[in-house]
Amino acid sequence: MRNEAKVVAITGASSGIGEETARRLAGDGHRLLLGARRTDRLDALTREINAAGGTAAFRHLDVTDAADVRDFVAAAQERYGRVDVMVNNAGVMPLSPLDALKVDEWDRMIDVNVRGVLHGIAAALPVMRAQGGGHFVNVASVGAYEVSPTAAVYCATKFAVRAISEGLRQESDGSVRVTLVSPGVTESELAEGISDPAAREAMKAYRAVALPASAIAGAIAYAVAQPAGVDVNEIVVRPAASAQ
Repeated sequence: MRNEAKVVAITGASSGIGEETARRLAGDGHRLLLGARRTDRLDALTREINAAGGTAAFRHLDVTDAADVRDFVAAAQERYGRVDVMVNNAGVMPLSPLDALKVDEWDRMIDVNVRGVLHGIAAALPVMRAQGGGHFVNVASVGAYEVSPTAAVYCATKFAVRAISEGLRQESDGSVRVTLVSPGVTESELAEGISDPAAREAMKAYRAVALPASAIAGAIAYAVAQPAGVDVNEIVVRPAASAQ
């Protein structure tokens, strides 16, 4: 399903779901601003998209910095004249049992996974209100619906994203759409951030049935392509062979 070309800002666009979402939405004719910390990867992705006939630009982005996120959204508005879709995708997943007491990792997950989404909303919502509409796509996880050992804090952050998304939807007058996309195990670099040896080893078996990131990009593209009066609120995408 295709709709009119939109201006889409994507966080965490340098790899995984964000990278594949950029490729998919550019292929659907949307104009993109890509954000992440690894600008070398963003540069390569932007060149690839533009060479294929798409429209994309990039900017360094740290979602834990509210001012940086405001500047990111402002850059999209300045470049394209509006911001139709904000894809809050940036996330980290350093799993560990609670008794490992990895407080710094807990704080990092809260800063990126929760505050990063809130910063995206705070930056883009006033723009969307002023222009008469917009769409937030917040990427959570199946961890927004269930909790497993070593993932207590990670799941807590994704439960929070789910709650924030639902609250934003309820507070909307219908002009701002809100979609929560919750992937099951997906090919990405998230597992590389796991420092706890036992959790890292357990993740290897769990990821044996991982979905390609393009599957999640397809779900995001589906939600974005719906007519203005249709708000796809939640999409859960799991590997067919996965129990979780």
